[in-house]
Amino acid sequence: MSLQWTFIAGYLYFEIAVVIIMILPIFSPRRWHQFFRSSLFAMFQHHAALYFYAFLGVLTLFLMDAIREMRKYSNNSEPLPSHLSTEMKSHVKLFRAQRNFYITSFAIFLAFVIKRLVTMLIIQYELEQKAEKIIKQAEETVSQAKKALLDNDNQLAEAQNYKEIKNVLEVTENLLEEEKLKTKELEEEATKWRLKYEQLETSSGKGDE
Repeated sequence: MSLQWTFIAGYLYFEIAVVIIMILPIFSPRRWHQFFRSSLFAMFQHHAALYFYAFLGVLTLFLMDAIREMRKYSNNSEPLPSHLSTEMKSHVKLFRAQRNFYITSFAIFLAFVIKRLVTMLIIQYELEQKAEKIIKQAEETVSQAKKALLDNDNQLAEAQNYKEIKNVLEVTENLLEEEKLKTKELEEEATKWRLKYEQLETSSGKGDE
């Protein structure tokens, strides 16, 4: 394998390792977000799109070269007599062209997969942050609602106690008024009997004289 294809194969193995690390639940989205916002990643963040598409263009050139080699050696079906060694060399070159094609294809495919995974991890972290804020706001709203209900219950209890006290006072006032009326009637009866008694005494005194 030549130097450039060795480099592309190494890059493919690196991509496979990165995808496995991103898929496995080893690091939380918070850790990935901290890494993506770190100073190490920030050096490549400003020109990340440029680097990505430039490297993707290089891989596309190697892919086209592999396709050209595949067509070249797969269409080599001339009826000329050839030695076994020449035929074996042709098959080996066709195998290498096919191998290079698959390596480059998977490298391009995994590059898009990694880009999508990075975007999804960032979105997942942001959604988790929003969910935590919504849960906190909901808990605060529930606590405020419970507090308001308790205050309303206390106010209702105070209102009920006030009504009961008011009713008791009204009943007591009515009883006092009734007692006053009865007392007044008794006083009037007593005065009547006192007047009658005085009249009787005066009449009996005159008779004795």
